[in-house]
Amino acid sequence: MNTTELNVTGMSCGHCQSSVTKALKSVPGVTEARVDLQTGKAVVEGDASPQELVRAVVEEGYGAQVVTG
Repeated sequence: MNTTELNVTGMSCGHCQSSVTKALKSVPGVTEARVDLQTGKAVVEGDASPQELVRAVVEEGYGAQVVTG
């Protein structure tokens, strides 16, 4: 199982956080997704590709970038 961290932009409230969490959890292969509104970070566990995770967030209307390093 992999862990992927994303920087998420555009979230301003709890509803935004919930929407991003739901979008990430809907990606096949995701076993857990935690989104922190304060830091703008999402930590996703599972076998989904980072590109699919970013796409799910962008389709929800937010920005996302994989944290590398």
